[in-house]
Amino acid sequence: MQLSPLPERSEALLSGLRLLIVEDDPVLGAHLGDQLQARGYRPRLCVTAAAARQWLAAEPVELVLLDILLPGGNGLELLRELRQRSGVPVILISALGSEGDRIQGFRSGADDYLPKPFSLDELQVRIEALRRRIAFERAAGDVPEPLAAQVPLAFATLQQDVRHRDVWLGLTGSEYRVLQLLWRQAGVVLSKPLIYHQALQRAWSRHDRSLDMHVSHLRRKLQQAGCLAVEIRTVWGQGYVLLRTEA
Repeated sequence: MQLSPLPERSEALLSGLRLLIVEDDPVLGAHLGDQLQARGYRPRLCVTAAAARQWLAAEPVELVLLDILLPGGNGLELLRELRQRSGVPVILISALGSEGDRIQGFRSGADDYLPKPFSLDELQVRIEALRRRIAFERAAGDVPEPLAAQVPLAFATLQQDVRHRDVWLGLTGSEYRVLQLLWRQAGVVLSKPLIYHQALQRAWSRHDRSLDMHVSHLRRKLQQAGCLAVEIRTVWGQGYVLLRTEA
């Protein structure tokens, strides 16, 4: 990993964000933890999947930095387990950086994917983007939704998940933000660049298919939860629109 000098004062200083670093290289993990702590975070290092499971079950965590290749278990398996009970933001950090690896990471529930080697400055930008989303959503709280009287979807900001009647959809943080944005702008076609900027907090790239993956997962999860009155429709050449359909 390429390390950059620490700034005199970081934007993250004293933010106190609780981070779990799951990295099998103890030297790299400890150095990464020291650097992040110096920038104002509260990191905890686990070098195995088993240790990470124990920590996640016992302590509150606000963001997870997760390596894929771990002793005693694959990081993607741990991520899929985590997604069954939590929407905590997860950034995958891995030497596996091909398009297929990134797609598999997003399919497993990652919010972001950062191939190694990376700089601390780039990592901090990714972390702070996720931190801003968390802070905004907690401050905004739940607001009246345009379809609430017609479609029983309940958005839980703290849990980063959505309930249809008595069934939770089991969304990732990114899926939650995409659905929330489309829901609040129901009936309006939203462009991909806008959704990337507003929901995923990064610039759109023509070769980035992560939004398409998130939408595909949302469609499947809405259907599995029995929410047949909501459709996320693709508008070719423009973007996506959420519509109420006849259930």
